[in-house]
Amino acid sequence: MSYKELIDSTRIPQHVAIIMDGNGRWAKQRGHKRSYGHQAGAETVHIITEEAAKLGVNYLTLYTFSTENWNRPTDEINALMGLLFDSIEEDTFMKNNIRFRVIGDTDKLPNKVQERLNACIEHTSANTRMCLVLALSYSSRWELTEAMRRIALQVKQGTLAPEDIDTSLVAQNLTTHFMPDPDLLIRTGGELRLSNYLLWQCAYSELYFCDTYWPDFRQEEFYRAIYAYQQRERRFGKTSEQVNVIHYK
Repeated sequence: MSYKELIDSTRIPQHVAIIMDGNGRWAKQRGHKRSYGHQAGAETVHIITEEAAKLGVNYLTLYTFSTENWNRPTDEINALMGLLFDSIEEDTFMKNNIRFRVIGDTDKLPNKVQERLNACIEHTSANTRMCLVLALSYSSRWELTEAMRRIALQVKQGTLAPEDIDTSLVAQNLTTHFMPDPDLLIRTGGELRLSNYLLWQCAYSELYFCDTYWPDFRQEEFYRAIYAYQQRERRFGKTSEQVNVIHYK
């Protein structure tokens, strides 16, 4: 039986975030360069994006390239940037009514990549089925630092009082301000860490780790993660009794 048959269609997570890990190790096991793994991983992105939209996920955020990834060998970075440029297919987004967004320090990306991203963001802006968000040149520490700078500038300019700074204000100054926090965070590849990804936003996210390398992460693995999410009780600091009372009212 497929895990898809076990999924409750009324309880699909609104926002799923994924750390797509294992491309390089997948390629090395097969005697190929790491870039071969990234190419295979790009195909998985298309598959999981379409499946998430079909299931009813509203936001899918993929950790595509971190600020720390700029420290990788130049040839790998160049290959990744070229793959990113070639993989952005507006036709796929338009066919599936998917809106495209990007979060991160995108000014560091090559100009041709920035132009390709911005064109896709503009052309898909009216799509409503699901929003695919790529985290590019992104890290939570960078994001929080930038938010602090913006808030500090408002205080310096006298437009904001320090006592008015609260969690809501911080959230409004993050790059993810346009979407809800992730309900579910999936990490492939067997590692058990968040790697500087959506640290503020994942305060109460359900975490799902699997050993499958990203190029092998297909629909059934995704269904399994969704099913596992639905088996958990999300209390957000409350007791089980409080959650059940609210749920059954």
